[in-house]
Amino acid sequence: MKAVQFSRFGGPEVLQVVDVPTPAAGIGEVLIRIGAAGINFFEALMRADRYAVTPSLPMFPGVEAAGTVEAVGEAVDQRLVGSRVVAPLFVSDRPFGGYAEYVTIDASLAIPLPDALSFEEATALMVQGLTALHLLRRSPPEHKSILVPAAAGGVGSLLLQLAKEQGARRIIALAGSKPKRDFAQSLGADAAVDHHTTDWVAEVRDFARGGVDTIYDTVGGAMRGDFLDVLSPGGELVFAALGRFARDAAELETMIGRNQSLKGFALVPQHRGFDGFDGL
Repeated sequence: MKAVQFSRFGGPEVLQVVDVPTPAAGIGEVLIRIGAAGINFFEALMRADRYAVTPSLPMFPGVEAAGTVEAVGEAVDQRLVGSRVVAPLFVSDRPFGGYAEYVTIDASLAIPLPDALSFEEATALMVQGLTALHLLRRSPPEHKSILVPAAAGGVGSLLLQLAKEQGARRIIALAGSKPKRDFAQSLGADAAVDHHTTDWVAEVRDFARGGVDTIYDTVGGAMRGDFLDVLSPGGELVFAALGRFARDAAELETMIGRNQSLKGFALVPQHRGFDGFDGL
């Protein structure tokens, strides 16, 4: 079968299409013919060796995929053949390899798809959808003003829709272009701010009437100080940008003085046994 790998770190040019043996469904597994595979920002960082963990090379990326069950292994119901499923590889024993024509996964992890849901939509609801869902469970948005960075992206766009549905009092989106800001507002954001402008912090504070109650930080890095400037006293920063945590001791002291709190979030421990850092 055809699969995508990279054997050195760098830009998209390091990705190679290679021929590898088609896997066979083992005991308790299904073989899936892939119809769609998810591509996540953390995978681009991993490919460039800029993520929190460095993968072993060669690397076959892809942590989520959807498709049709082609074959089943021993102890699996034969009636599953031909069914449409999504495969959350990131919670399996082989958490990568979705950029390929076929993949195997434990049958108990293959999620049946309703006919109304396409492979592409189902795939987008894995890492990105589950991240948005669990961020809001980690810090419920009801009756709160919230800030959603990267609001037109996969996680951000899902998060703001769910937050709206769950009763957020005010949703402020951050996005870098007018089409992205328009898109965020079409999904329910009450205001959309361009983070490239020099006064975006003042704009957010103005919209939030002094500061936001909760920030769902999936960006990290250089925007750290600005996020704290728009967080209200007693507010909460929920951090989910693994490998891009850049808070220093002085900032944490400032948060303590403002009665602000910091919560961390990582997706994989929510869904499988955790005995160390898994990288998602």
